Order: sequence, then C-alpha cells, then structure tokens
Amino acid sequence: MQSENLFLQLPLLQEKKVELALKREDLLHPFISGNKYRKLKYNLLEAGLKGYTKVLTFGGAYSNHIAATSFAAHNKGIKSVGLIRGEELALTWQQNPTLKRAQENGMFLKFVSREDYRRKESNEFLADLKKEFGDFYLVPEGGTNELAIKGCEEILAPTDKEFGIVCTCVGTGGTLSGLVNSSFGHQKVLGFSALKGDFLNSHIQKMTANNRWKLITDYHFGGYGKITP
Repeated sequence: MQSENLFLQLPLLQEKKVELALKREDLLHPFISGNKYRKLKYNLLEAGLKGYTKVLTFGGAYSNHIAATSFAAHNKGIKSVGLIRGEELALTWQQNPTLKRAQENGMFLKFVSREDYRRKESNEFLADLKKEFGDFYLVPEGGTNELAIKGCEEILAPTDKEFGIVCTCVGTGGTLSGLVNSSFGHQKVLGFSALKGDFLNSHIQKMTANNRWKLITDYHFGGYGKITP
C-alpha cells in the first residue's frame, strides 16, 4: 500500500525554487494511520505466525500507538493489553478519548505508576506481566523494533526517487531508520526530534544501514508533550 504525495504551492517555495511535497501517510487507514500502520504491519503478522492470541504494549494518556494497536489487534481478532503511564488515570480514563476508544476496541487497560513504567523493559517486570496476563506478544513503546523498521522501509516508493531530501519527525527513531534504510543513494534523510537531547543518535546508528541521515534536535519546543506559548 502506498500513500500519495501532495505538492505544496507557496510563494516562498517558488521564490526559493524549492519543490516541497507532503507524503500523506495519514490517509493509509482511517484508524491506523501513518507510521503506526507501518510499524504494526509485520509485528501483527509475526504474532499470528507464532500463534499468539494476545499483544501487550505501552503508552501514555494520549498515545496514538495505544489507539492504533487496540484497533489493529481487534481487526486481527487478537486480544490486546495496554500498560498506561500514570496510575491516577484509572479514575478518569473514561473522559480521555484515546483511552476510551482503545477500551471500546477491546484493549484491557492497566494503569501503572511512572516509577513502574520506567521498569517496562526489565526482565523482572516483564515476568510479572506474564504471570498476570499469560503469554503475550510484546510490542515496544512507540512500536519500534526490527519488524517495525521493516514496515517503515516501505514508506518510500520508486516514484520518490525524484526528491533530494526526505524529512520526518522523530520519537523513538523507528520511522527515521526505515526511511534511511530504503532511501536512494543521492538522498539525505533529516529527522526532527520531539525529545530533548541527542541520545537517539547512537540508537538510530544501530538500526540504520547507511550514514545518509542527520538527527536535528533544535526543534523540540520544550520536549515531548510540552506546549510553548
């Protein structure tokens, strides 16, 4: 499945002789749009091939990943569990449109403290979850793993070869890594991080097949989930 490119017509672009297009990944699916569709594609196929009947993943109060996973799992006939950061949300989640939609899609929501949430990748914490929920297929926070990167490698199509620069926002680095791996030899991939700091550089280096990319960290506007005046 390929998305369409929307070419922008702006006086500034004409003045600078720059051709700018938006790749409309958000139109791939009404409920699992953009990179979430790409990241979940091969993960859910893998879960099915290995006989899993349940997926478990992590996210915050307004996580697009949680919403997309709940719908995709429901669509595949697989049960889903979402570990949600912030135990206080257990009392108010029904007023949260993201979490309410996830629950309507059949996702079981477990609210954990921020301290416990930081332990989400520890073997001890995952063992406790398996005792509570039984066997499950684990999808990381944000959906980024090798299979997610494989899915994101399909974003660029042969018709995108005409572009010299590819830009994307960056959360966990999976989408950027997929774009880098499938980029054409003459292209440079620029990633604009939503997170403070440049710690993602080393993480992305491990997931990419070439060095035709740059992580730009000057436009986080206070950090992920923060709003400036």
